[in-house]
Amino acid sequence: MNRQDAIKQFHDGDQRLAELIDESQPAELPTPDADVPMVSRSVRLPLDTYERVRTAAEARGIGVTTLMRQWIEAGLADLDESATVSLADVRRALAALAQPTAA
Repeated sequence: MNRQDAIKQFHDGDQRLAELIDESQPAELPTPDADVPMVSRSVRLPLDTYERVRTAAEARGIGVTTLMRQWIEAGLADLDESATVSLADVRRALAALAQPTAA
């Protein structure tokens, strides 16, 4: 049966689809990864930029969208001067200050 025939049967009141739905098991839905509702947006990036972001995300062991979200949140925090700094960044900065500089 092709798609058009299936649609016609459905609109003509064929009950087979409803019976299949009634007999099926409930689907297991994934648990959301955040307590806060999220909005999906599409971002167009040059390929080389995307590859750099992907590499940075892999190095951190997180997904690309998670890293992008972190960068956006950090940028917004910087705008209203409520920026937070990761502990790793603080440690790197302190280590750089502790190293003697060439005179």
